Amino acid sequence: MKIDTDKLSDGAYALGWSTVKKLPEPVAVRLGRTIADAAWKRRGKGIRRLESNLARVVPDASPQRLAQLSRAGMRSYLRYWMESFRLPAWSKERIKTGFTPQDVHYLEEGLKSGRGVILALPHMGNYDLAGVWVTTKLGVPFTTVAERLKPESLYDRFVAYRKGLGMEVLPHTGGSAFGTLARRLRAGGLVCLVADRDLSSSGIEVKFFGEAAKMPAGPAMLAVRTGALLLPVTLWYDGTPVMRGRVHPEIEVPQTGTPAEKAAVMTQEMADAFASGIAEHPQDWHMLQRLWLADLEPREDAASRTEKP
Repeated sequence: MKIDTDKLSDGAYALGWSTVKKLPEPVAVRLGRTIADAAWKRRGKGIRRLESNLARVVPDASPQRLAQLSRAGMRSYLRYWMESFRLPAWSKERIKTGFTPQDVHYLEEGLKSGRGVILALPHMGNYDLAGVWVTTKLGVPFTTVAERLKPESLYDRFVAYRKGLGMEVLPHTGGSAFGTLARRLRAGGLVCLVADRDLSSSGIEVKFFGEAAKMPAGPAMLAVRTGALLLPVTLWYDGTPVMRGRVHPEIEVPQTGTPAEKAAVMTQEMADAFASGIAEHPQDWHMLQRLWLADLEPREDAASRTEKP
């Protein structure tokens, strides 16, 4: 009998949201660690890919050190999921005290300027928590983009989850996301984008930890087209229940060059900012997929990807 993996995935996420949020927090933490350790011991494809990616981030690491990092990475990844399943049930006070970013003045000053702000993040820590902190602590709504997942019911589930956290969610494909994002920015709004892995055929090639990779052109091109500030953000855990983060300084639009040339320069600077945060906290970079061009097979079918939503 053929197993419908789409339905299984949808059911697993539904079970997570319906049950994990009802658990006492210490129980959810222990459950996450148990699942993470079990997955790590199986050494499936995702774990091996995570270690391969970490080997580029920490090139001098011994096999033992890489194994330690990948185990810590899986615990960090499952903490993301446990928190995400529980976020809809968190009180406003728990959300406000659950994240402490450094240099948030870059964001606040940017919003006050009326230029619009783009926050670009890698797959680090819990960007959903960072997002709901922005809507709850700062009282600032924002717009983001979500990959279209399969089955459609799973995509709808994630959209409903993020809308419930106060976010406006646009589909990555099948819509006119760029135009809507540009309008939000020209109105002085906030746009948040996860931007360390290109999901399109129009990514910009960058040097990332010394090797070629592609990252989305959207964050830089939006800044070039609208004049909005582009601020990278990196996130990490420090062993406490509070997530940490850093808002990096603005990546300014170059004075000369075509829009494409300007976007290329800015995307490289964005990649450099991501790399600085990932190098300091490699275990909190949840990249279990292929990223570098040397690892990619000829154009993957987007539908086959297993991107973290």
